[in-house]
Amino acid sequence: MLFRCLACLMIAASPVSAQPQTPVAASEVPADAQIWSPLQANRLLAEVEASAADGLDPVDYRRDALKQALGSGDATAVHAEADAGFALLAHDLAVGHVAASRRIAWHVTGARADPPDIAAWRAAALASGDVAGTLAALRPSHPQYARLKAALSRLPAADTETRELLRINLERWRWMPRLLGEHYILVNVPSFELMLVQGNAPVIRHRVIVGKTGTPTPQFATVATGVILNPEWVVPQSIIRESVGKLVRNNPAAARARGYVWSGSGATLSVRQSPGPGNSLGHMKIDMPNPFTIYLHDTPARQLFDKPVRTFSHGCIRTDKALDFADALLPDHDRAQIDTIVATRKTTRIALPQQLPVYVAYFTAAANEDGSISRHPDIYGRDPPVAAALTDRQDLVETGAVADGGCQAMPNLPA
Repeated sequence: MLFRCLACLMIAASPVSAQPQTPVAASEVPADAQIWSPLQANRLLAEVEASAADGLDPVDYRRDALKQALGSGDATAVHAEADAGFALLAHDLAVGHVAASRRIAWHVTGARADPPDIAAWRAAALASGDVAGTLAALRPSHPQYARLKAALSRLPAADTETRELLRINLERWRWMPRLLGEHYILVNVPSFELMLVQGNAPVIRHRVIVGKTGTPTPQFATVATGVILNPEWVVPQSIIRESVGKLVRNNPAAARARGYVWSGSGATLSVRQSPGPGNSLGHMKIDMPNPFTIYLHDTPARQLFDKPVRTFSHGCIRTDKALDFADALLPDHDRAQIDTIVATRKTTRIALPQQLPVYVAYFTAAANEDGSISRHPDIYGRDPPVAAALTDRQDLVETGAVADGGCQAMPNLPA
């Protein structure tokens, strides 16, 4: 019943953020006001130098060439170098430095910095003279980003390992949408934790189990639309091939005892598991359509939540105290009503009052309010590739490929 008073805050907006608002179009600014003067170029140079506080490398943003141009007094060179440096820095603050193709199973779409946007941001900076303010508006506004920056600023230069860890996670926050919502679900895979968030502050936390290293949980954004009590499990073909198909063929009596119902054979074998206490989805599943067929759901193997490293699933996210979580999401149903429905063993879908954004992310460090740093295991080995890519200049953000995986088939969803 914890969230009865918060139900009205659940938003229907898509978890994918709109682009940062462009306050002025380049076409609205006179041509002579779109030239980088030495004064404006020096202001930009200060912002380029300050990008180190964001975990970025000022050298990537034409710092040395801009200094040389300013020293030469060549107005044409100053404009050219400032224009190029601004575009690169604006891009990286808005969407991140690392190209999407190198983010490894990260499919959370954030704000984009397409060329028209960069032109508008540049026009806004030059028209207002507020270069710093224009660039600041492109940074993530989430409190965690500011805390990570503050933690990075306090670290001694010699602590290269921790500095790299914070740089990696600052970069990942730049990949996130800027508008997460007033009320949303955030799953952080490396910390094995689900958080129900209001106003960017967690108000409920649940332990979770995530994908094994061979079947890692991808990072994506979707919306929760309902709660399914007593779900039926449609076993994906990968799991049929791995285990369930063998059980059906070799010990059909045991398969029936576990609630499996099947049809076909060989490559055409399809298997479902009926609702019940032994169902692999447990008593509850969050209905959150996505092209990866990844869900938040209960599990009968609740003893695994006591393990410190919880990588046991085929990609889906098993949630501790799942019925408590369902109760928090359903303002029109109390826990007694939920338990009554579960006791029927009849599959029942209850729609949420409004769609709730869900983000499945991968952060291996968090900065706490007291200034301390929480470290989480890099269970899928994704930190080193990000660290390496941060040293590369990527001018364009590419579209990453959709990863395979999941725990329940859901055809005909857009990729």
